[in-house]
Amino acid sequence: MYVIRMKNCAFFARHGVLDEEETLGQRFYVDAALTVEPGRALVDDSIDDTVNYGVAFAVIEKIVTGERRFLIEALALEVARALTARFPQIKSAEITVRKPNAPVPGVLDHVEVTVVWPE
Repeated sequence: MYVIRMKNCAFFARHGVLDEEETLGQRFYVDAALTVEPGRALVDDSIDDTVNYGVAFAVIEKIVTGERRFLIEALALEVARALTARFPQIKSAEITVRKPNAPVPGVLDHVEVTVVWPE
């Protein structure tokens, strides 16, 4: 096995429970740690047998910028499921979603959740 990491993928979206979050939108950041079964990809130096980063990024982007989710946990799970469905060589996807402007009564850098699929 080997791990592909995509760090700090940034997207503008409208997720959250509050109506203002949908109206105003904000930036979300996604990290993906993908545990991949190597098969012949490493030996044969074959892009067709591994996870194409550009395609993986597009899968993440489509979900994050798509339909509104109330929970970033649900968003992370959907990304993990979509990536493992698109690339059968991914045996586990650990997806972290960060929300810098979470509506909390205080100062913080961001709220972050991590989901692993399958468990």
